[in-house]
Amino acid sequence: MDNVYVIRAGKLVTVSSLGTIYDGAMVVRDGMIEAVGDWDTLHQQFPSLRVMDYSDLVVTPSLVDCHTHLLEFAPGSLYTITAETHFMAGKSLLLHALTSGITALGEQICGHPKSVFSINDYRNAVKDFPMDITFAATSISIGFSELAHFTSITGAKSVSQSDLSNPQLIKDMASRNDYPGENLFVNATPANFTAIDVPRAGEIIYTLDELKEIVGIFHQQGKEIGVHVAGEKAIDMTLDAGVDVLHHAHGITDEQIAKAKSQGSKIVATPMGGTHLEPNSPENIVKLVENNIDVSIATDAYLPPYPEVDWLPFKTQALQGPDVFMLIAQPGMKLLQRNGYDENQTLALLTANPASILGKGDQFGKLQIGMDANFLVADGIPGLEITDIESIQRVYFRGKFVVDRIFG
Repeated sequence: MDNVYVIRAGKLVTVSSLGTIYDGAMVVRDGMIEAVGDWDTLHQQFPSLRVMDYSDLVVTPSLVDCHTHLLEFAPGSLYTITAETHFMAGKSLLLHALTSGITALGEQICGHPKSVFSINDYRNAVKDFPMDITFAATSISIGFSELAHFTSITGAKSVSQSDLSNPQLIKDMASRNDYPGENLFVNATPANFTAIDVPRAGEIIYTLDELKEIVGIFHQQGKEIGVHVAGEKAIDMTLDAGVDVLHHAHGITDEQIAKAKSQGSKIVATPMGGTHLEPNSPENIVKLVENNIDVSIATDAYLPPYPEVDWLPFKTQALQGPDVFMLIAQPGMKLLQRNGYDENQTLALLTANPASILGKGDQFGKLQIGMDANFLVADGIPGLEITDIESIQRVYFRGKFVVDRIFG
């Protein structure tokens, strides 16, 4: 394809101050967005440029999933792999995410008992993959009968609970961290195990003083910090410690929402689950947005869905991946729409807001001049109008289409 062309869209949802443009157009040059406006104006301004005509389709920013476990934990959970085939499995999961309309990920590297790879190994393995991947260096506590603790620094070697607060280990973790992902697990996690396997899921791992010291170390290095947290007591500790991003925040109270708002805390909602408590409901997501909290929706994939909640369609606890991103987001997005939020504000929870969490809000997540040309061509607005990945006709990453369902 030429390095400069015009996209014509029946409906261009920019997730920017331009809002939605019917019969819209966008000029892409060398992988960047050069101009955005209505078709008539841009066609007159750039009459000689090649036109990609999607006048019967919707063009939006591509999706951003800012909380995943596709490279470290999921490969061994889904495939019978060895160290030799680990990265092959990981790349297959990334490709599946790409075909699901996702061109940017926030990936957690926690330390894994069966993985011999470092965070730099993961970075190097995917550096040429057509996707923007940002890595969080984290530690993890898994809620087995005997708690298991690992870190991205110590890798496959388990550590003691006291090691998780070791200042030197925290400094090393902060120095290797790219964004405020699940840097700490304030509660022990069920991970991707069923409840019977993880009876101590939800147990609080840190004291408030430990959290404050860890947050201080991250901030001293100029890094924001995010945590896995659920339940009123743990969320209180997290807010009191000055954590920047709360992942999950299942069970957050109205008073805690008010405090999060006053502190400028951001929340990554995971409607499919990920903690020991009922996940973010559509009503919870709306309440967070109504309180002007910067909310992102994420999959936490690969994950077994939380059982028996009425906004999830899953009948089993089989592990679910990036292809359900739009499906799990739709109930919250639809309720936001019914509460008066427009399609740009709503779609931001899957595009602009998570891009900001990754520290790349000025790079992608919106269709505006100077940003990467990462966008989708689809039968409708992702999440709001479509949930089936087959309804995404093309996926563009930095100006090149990397998924094509129009011609197969």
